Amino acid sequence: MPFSIAMAGKGGTGKTTMAGLLIKYLMANDKTPVLAVDADANANLNEVLGVLVTDTLGDAREEMKKGQVPSGMTKDIFMDMRMQQAIIEHDGYDLVVMGQPEGAGCYCAANSLLAGFMEKLTDNYPYLVMDNEAGMEHLSRLTTRDVDILLIVADASRRGLQAGLRINDLVKTLNIGVKQTFLMINQAKGEPPPQVMALIEEAGVAYVGTVREDETLYEYDLAGKPTIEMPPETPAVRSAFTIFDKILA
Repeated sequence: MPFSIAMAGKGGTGKTTMAGLLIKYLMANDKTPVLAVDADANANLNEVLGVLVTDTLGDAREEMKKGQVPSGMTKDIFMDMRMQQAIIEHDGYDLVVMGQPEGAGCYCAANSLLAGFMEKLTDNYPYLVMDNEAGMEHLSRLTTRDVDILLIVADASRRGLQAGLRINDLVKTLNIGVKQTFLMINQAKGEPPPQVMALIEEAGVAYVGTVREDETLYEYDLAGKPTIEMPPETPAVRSAFTIFDKILA
């Protein structure tokens, strides 16, 4: 069973960038191989990692739903083959992209096979990093295993923080067995003011630090360069690694 870290946060907080830096951290500390799962409908973890996606698990599910299974091949074998093809292998980590949400019609059989595949796949990795959309839908639907760490990424705005705290409340209602929940603040000019810390303490979520604004990160983003390649001495990487040291100690 892998040690699993799930990312969450509203759009624009930088959770996908933080997922990429977490993968960078795990590789830098010889905590490999890592299974990276992009479970966000607006999938872009591959851009942070600098890899090309040509296939998703959603594609395999669609093909099965439409009856595109070759003659003489069972659905189980077809789905296993197609989902193996969707694994993007890289040094230190493999990436799986869940793909777009399902459309109309019944996907029960395909989802059941997909869930079984994910269960078997995760056994091959000591660490799993999952980037999620804010609703946590994929976490609740596609894995029955416990989540060791839920890392909520908020930005420095009050609205961003409140969205993160709502996620903290939401996850308590889902049957996903989160062992520990942490909150980090991204893109911050400094430490949170007292009124922000009061909101965090009232919510009962463990605050683990801030990632400071970093011009290098903006430059990489504008240039379309994978942020996983940012130098370790940059402020964003240094502060993110400090947070990861805390939660993975």
